[in-house]
Amino acid sequence: MVSFQGLVEKYCLPKITQPTSQNIRSAIQNVLNEIYIKFVHQTSLKKIRNFKNLNDLKLNLGCGPNIKEGWINIDLLENADLNLDLRKPFPFQNDSCLIIYSEHFFEHLDYPDLAYSFLIECFRILKPGAIFSVVVPDIELILNSYVKGGTAEYYAAQRQWHPKWCQTQMEHINYNFRQDGEHRFCYDMETLKKLLESAGFLDVHQRQFDPELDTPERITGSLYVNCRKPS
Repeated sequence: MVSFQGLVEKYCLPKITQPTSQNIRSAIQNVLNEIYIKFVHQTSLKKIRNFKNLNDLKLNLGCGPNIKEGWINIDLLENADLNLDLRKPFPFQNDSCLIIYSEHFFEHLDYPDLAYSFLIECFRILKPGAIFSVVVPDIELILNSYVKGGTAEYYAAQRQWHPKWCQTQMEHINYNFRQDGEHRFCYDMETLKKLLESAGFLDVHQRQFDPELDTPERITGSLYVNCRKPS
């Protein structure tokens, strides 16, 4: 995986010369990214036999650098247990998971189709009565802060997570919505509840920050939601 990405960065991207338009460069970068994602996904599928026949799984989807001990941590980053493209069907059995957790990943899926298919896969592999817990940026809070003013903690979080070019609050809002093209959709509780219920989940409700589950650095500006598969 590392050698493939290294070859792409060393031999492909430098050949995109300076006069090339930014749009063409971005398009080529997107194609290379998709090739890389397919490569790491196919490579990781070879390791799935260590997990696919197991039951009572705890999945941390889109884990990033936040590795949970005792969980199967899934991401495209090298530190994860499995490197899977979560836009594709999950290679796990029906009713095999005790809990699925996803923190600040769901907003990176295209809405509504990929977001809905992701939830359908989560629903399929969860045991009856099991919990799906999802954390996304709280866009309702962000928009209210723009209109009414935010807290000191809110502005500190902006400085921590946003690039230096974000100076005005409108620039911060745009970064929240787009994050350099990585964010594909933004959620409030109403919209997230609608989507979760359309996938079959029940008891969709906003929860409090859980220090044993959630990343403390993301507490400001995050929307925490739990739901469950019907028993």
